[in-house]
Amino acid sequence: MKTLEGPAKKLSAYIGEKDEYEDGRPLYTALVEAARTAGCAGATVLRGVQGFGATSRIHAAHNLRMSSDLPVVVQVIDCESRVIALSEMFRAMVGDGMVTIEDIFVVQYRGGVTGGPVEKLRKA
Repeated sequence: MKTLEGPAKKLSAYIGEKDEYEDGRPLYTALVEAARTAGCAGATVLRGVQGFGATSRIHAAHNLRMSSDLPVVVQVIDCESRVIALSEMFRAMVGDGMVTIEDIFVVQYRGGVTGGPVEKLRKA
């Protein structure tokens, strides 16, 4: 089980939901797999309701024509060395979009210790 506490880095890739990687998979799936292969602590894909990027074109779920290219953010949190290395991969994989790195502080990171929420409900 990995541990991660204290100062860390957050890598974020801001892309479109319809963006594809060169092999035809959704780009967000390819980015998550790259993070997993690199041994990162974890990755999360967040789907946005509305946004715009470098083209200033609004992408929104509530438009009359229901946009099918909503904003997506792939976030990875890990130690600085892993995030820096992965950022180079993300940069090569992301065509249109933005890749950022932020300083963060991890207060708690653990999994598989408590049995999860179902176990807590059974004990209640």
